[in-house]
Amino acid sequence: MTVILDGNPVFREIKDQLRTRVAALRARGVVPGLGTILVGDDPASAKYVAMKHRNCAELRIESVHAHLPATSTQHEVEATIDAFNADPSVSAYLVQYPFPPGLDYHRAALRVDPEQDVDGLHPVNLGRLVMGVAGPRPCTPAGIQRLLVHYGVPIEGRAVVVIGRGLTVGKPLANLLTMKEPNANAAVTLLHTGVADVAPFVREADIVVAAAGSPGLVTANMVKPGAAVVQTGTTIVDGEYRPDVADDVQDVAGWYAPVIGSVGPMTRAQLFENCVTAAERA
Repeated sequence: MTVILDGNPVFREIKDQLRTRVAALRARGVVPGLGTILVGDDPASAKYVAMKHRNCAELRIESVHAHLPATSTQHEVEATIDAFNADPSVSAYLVQYPFPPGLDYHRAALRVDPEQDVDGLHPVNLGRLVMGVAGPRPCTPAGIQRLLVHYGVPIEGRAVVVIGRGLTVGKPLANLLTMKEPNANAAVTLLHTGVADVAPFVREADIVVAAAGSPGLVTANMVKPGAAVVQTGTTIVDGEYRPDVADDVQDVAGWYAPVIGSVGPMTRAQLFENCVTAAERA
């Protein structure tokens, strides 16, 4: 029987733990604060940011939000980032992607103080991950790891295939799962859409994470029976979201993480973990 890797109950457990930590901080006069900077009016971005601030209210974390118009200049965006860097009420924050045309997101993101980087994707923090130095972990990779651990998926010494070399999931996840530490120490193969045939690699994997943005890339006949399959990659085709993993994979997988309600809640859990940890460190 396939075990569905539902992220929602895990997120609830983590929120309970975070509430205890936030209460301890508040008792010492420290109020954690999550900041968000949204430029423009992208509906998906606005929804994502609003969800974060609803979670803040649940956790008694303060919300600090700046919404800049799409007509903002690069200087105005970077001035807002500088203000967040200097604001003691902002424990950690994110600069929401994407930016409106004409603005340089990467230049802006590099201006974020690495100690306040709630996404864990600043080059300094990615470097810390590679070096095995403590720092905020990238949210989606760390969330995937915690999801696997919660449901008892063996990781140490196992063969892992990550499909997708993006900076948000693929590359940092490969680094994270090869770390010489508990719940990692795996043999990781990093694939991408430039590989002509991913099937031979997938067939040998105990854990498959699909984050390529290539609809139906992983099919049931590729997957080792009983393997854990996690999907994060989706693509819009004819107005519909199409996942990287075909539906029939669930019939052969031992553990299966669907697109909805699995990795998403875990990503948010790690984001708040990074925020509270930043407040404790400060």
